Amino acid sequence: MELLHGRPADCTGRLEREVRTYDYLDALGIEYWRTDHADMPAMTMEDCNKIDAVLGVLICKNLFLCNRQRTNYYLLLMPGDKPFRTKELSKQLGVSRLSFANEEDMLELLDLQPGAVSVMGLMNDKEHRVRLIVDGDVLRQEYFGCHPCVNTSSMKMLTSDMVDKYLPATGHEMTVVELTGQD
Repeated sequence: MELLHGRPADCTGRLEREVRTYDYLDALGIEYWRTDHADMPAMTMEDCNKIDAVLGVLICKNLFLCNRQRTNYYLLLMPGDKPFRTKELSKQLGVSRLSFANEEDMLELLDLQPGAVSVMGLMNDKEHRVRLIVDGDVLRQEYFGCHPCVNTSSMKMLTSDMVDKYLPATGHEMTVVELTGQD
């Protein structure tokens, strides 16, 4: 793996959702760096740790959640090394019960598959059905790491570009929480 600046010179063989991500970022004038790892899809946080070393950034833990009735959906971004406690997040959001949303909803709402969940999927949520929740520790980092809608590549950009350029372009706002990883 190596750190590369911007989009691939040749996008042949890449999934349309990945290319669409690069197109979106380029149109917004957002600078980004990426690394490809098709031989090691990022399925776990342990995989991400190896990729983080190349990017020089901590890739966020991205959790796609919903309420029990599957009427409200949430995308939580938090540091990968921080434990996730459903009870803690539920309390901060004022939501009684949160659970992991299913793969079908993830594909329908964000055009993402398991292992590739990322804030980049919000560009596909035209109806704004997914609420973005971000742990404050993520926002305190200079750079933000994520997947370009696939788990065979990873990227980083300035956190300020994600907040000030990308999110407004998608029409999504974020709710900031301070998670401790304790109940």
